[in-house]
Formats: sequence, C-alpha cells, structure tokens
Amino acid sequence: MSEKSPVYGLSASVRDTLAQRLSLRRAEPAAPAPRQFTAAALGDPAMRKEMATMRQVASLLKMSDPYCRVHDGVPAQSVRIGERRLDSFTSYNYLGLNGDPRVSAAAKTAIDDQGTSVSASRIVSGERALHRQLEADLAELHGSEACMCLVSGHATNVSVIGTLIGPKDACLHDALSHNSIIQGAIMSGARRISFKHNDLDDLDRHLAAIRGDVDRVLIIVEGHYSMDGDVPDLARLRSIADRWGASLMVDEAHSVGVLGATGSGIAEHCGLDGSYADLWMGTLSKTLAGCGGYVAGRHDLIDYLRFATPGYVYSVGLPPPVTAAAIEALRIMRAEPERVTALQRNGLAFLHAAQAAGLDTGTSIGAAIVPVIVGSSIHAAKAADLMFEEGINVHPIIYPAVPERTARLRFFITADHDPARLAEIATAVARALDKTRGAARGLDILARKMMD
Repeated sequence: MSEKSPVYGLSASVRDTLAQRLSLRRAEPAAPAPRQFTAAALGDPAMRKEMATMRQVASLLKMSDPYCRVHDGVPAQSVRIGERRLDSFTSYNYLGLNGDPRVSAAAKTAIDDQGTSVSASRIVSGERALHRQLEADLAELHGSEACMCLVSGHATNVSVIGTLIGPKDACLHDALSHNSIIQGAIMSGARRISFKHNDLDDLDRHLAAIRGDVDRVLIIVEGHYSMDGDVPDLARLRSIADRWGASLMVDEAHSVGVLGATGSGIAEHCGLDGSYADLWMGTLSKTLAGCGGYVAGRHDLIDYLRFATPGYVYSVGLPPPVTAAAIEALRIMRAEPERVTALQRNGLAFLHAAQAAGLDTGTSIGAAIVPVIVGSSIHAAKAADLMFEEGINVHPIIYPAVPERTARLRFFITADHDPARLAEIATAVARALDKTRGAARGLDILARKMMD
C-alpha cells in the first residue's frame, strides 16, 4: 500500500508513529473496586448514646419507662393506667373542660353536621363557619382585631415565626422558650439570640449590641413558662420593644384559662390590654380541650399570614369536632370564672405545701405549673418511679429538655384537684426524694462513667 493510500483515514507514516508511541505506554491501571457504603444510624449520635445509657441505668434500677404509658378515660385529677387509678399531675386539662358534657356534645353535633374532617386546606375548600366563629372568639379574648387557627400548636410557632422574619432580621427569645419557638427562629434564617430567662436587662443589652445591624427585630416570650411556672414583665417588655423598634410576640399556650381573673392570659394578669403584644399565640389543646394553635393580632398582619404561612396554606383546616369543642370550652370559661378561681387556689395550695415540705419550686408563681427541682435526671426519674408505685403519676423532666442540674418533677395542677389531697401529695414527694437521694447520687456517677 502506497503512502498515498490511507487506512482508516491514516497514512502509513502516521500509523507507524502512533504504533511506536503506543508500544512505549505503560499498562493502564486496573479500575478501583466499587466503594462499599453502609448506612449510618440516623439522628444525633451523642443523644442516642445518652438514651441508651439512661435505659441501661433504668434497667439496673428496675425502673419502668415513665413515658408513653397508655392512659384510659378522660384526663382529670386522677387517671386509670392498666388496672390502677392514680392521682394525676401530667395533663394540662386546666379547667376540667376536656370531658365536660357540654363540650363533648358540641363536638358530637359537629361530627353529625360536618364529619370528622374538612378534607382540604382552608384556602381551597376547607373553610367552615365554625372556623370563623372560633377565630372571632379568640380575637375578642385577646383584645385583637383578627385571629388565624392552624392544626398544630407546635407548627403554629414554627411556621408563623418562619414567615414573619428572614435572614436580614433578628429574633430574640427567652432562654427557656419552648422548642417550637426555637425551631421557628431557626427556620426563619434570622439572627437568633436567646436572653437569660426573664432577665430583661440582658434583653436590653443584646438589643443595644445588634439593633443597628439588622432590619426587623422580633422579641418572643411566653406568658406562662411551661417548665418553671413563672411569668414575664409584660409592661416592661412592651417598653423595651418600643424603644428599639421591635415587635413583640407572646406565646399564651399555658396562660389562657390560667392567668387573670377570667383566664384571659398574661395581659389580664398584669392589668394590661391586648395592645401590649403585636402578636398573641396560643394553643387549643390545653384549657380549650381540643388540638391546634392560633395567632391573634392586627387585621392586616393576620390577613398577610393567611396567605403566606405554609403551615396554614398547605395544611388541612381544623376538624369540625375540634373546632366546636374549643368554641364551647371558651364559652364556658368566660361564663364560669369560678373555674379559673379554683385552679389558681389549687395552684397556690400545692406551691405552699411543697415549699413547707422543703421542696425547691424554683420561680413558680403557683398558677397551674409547679416544678419540684431535684438536680439530676436520674434522681428525678427514680423519684417519679417510686411515686408511680405509690399511686401518684407525675413526669420527670430531664436533660436535654432542661439543663441537667435543674432536672425536676413537673406538676400540672387543675381546677378539679382536691386542695387537701394536694398537701398530702407534697409530703409524699418529699418522702420519695429522701428515699432516692443517696442511690441516685451513686447512679449519677455510674451513668457518667458509662457515657465516657
């Protein structure tokens, strides 16, 4: 074949040169073996380890798990668990309206009329007259122009806070704020700062440091703190918010039905009106005997939230029986303020009895939530287990829900509790803590070693 007769488009000389170069090449390395992947356990490894350790310690102590026990019947001052009836301090049926025949009848009528679900988000076709009535009633309760209800209390805070502020803004919340507030602040992308619990001087210092660097500021507090049972200084909070051009949101989840002469919440408790907060948040699952959450405020703000809040726009509307139950519970609360009086009387009775027994009740005002602080998770868990054996149902609140040094037994007091029995319970708590103190101290050391 001549130089001018190319093969595969290449002349002879080019083919010879290419063959020579290829012959000098090293062999291509073998392809690496496919990498094998193993799925890692999901979740926080440190928390998983701590949970495993606590279960091991509980097994050594032959303690039953205090969480997710199956309860029978309506949550009240006593509860049936298995074959036993116990004094109950674990439910926030503050005014005894969950189970009230009038509330149950309202829910049953709503089921007969409208079923168990509205089967759509309210923006699409889930809007019902019951929703509007409940929102009007709640707006009136808080002295606000408008209100918006959502199907979850936790999601109300998460979704609303995440809608109100963004990355150029700041959210300042109390250090003991509920998880839903913290998650909402994180979701918003705003600069998040927690100030010391009920320390408004600390809040003021933080605002002075950051106010010039952010566009909008949202301050969030709770009207009645669910772990400590204390309250904020609402008047001073409003003054601070105004001085720094900030908005104020108050979570009234544990305030409605509990604070104020008629149970209207922290504003009534402080002798103030609804103008002292820009946004009032609350839940339907406590005093109002239902499930869900709401926000109340100016009409323009609530109107904006109706079309901008993902937890409202993309979630189903409140079920008719839940809505009707909340409407009736709120009506009874307003018509029968003696229920609120009974609750506040019982709260103070237990607080004073606990303090007389030498128990540490922290900063509780004795309205409906009274903690007994014991100082370690194991001590709290062991004491709760002993009390369960004695017929008293109270939950231990342990790390990470609270700092380890403030682990506690948390007592929810209701209007239906018997004041005389409350004094006996306080004495029983003191006895249980005395019995478990020495053993718990040794187990604390054991648990720390197990986690090392």
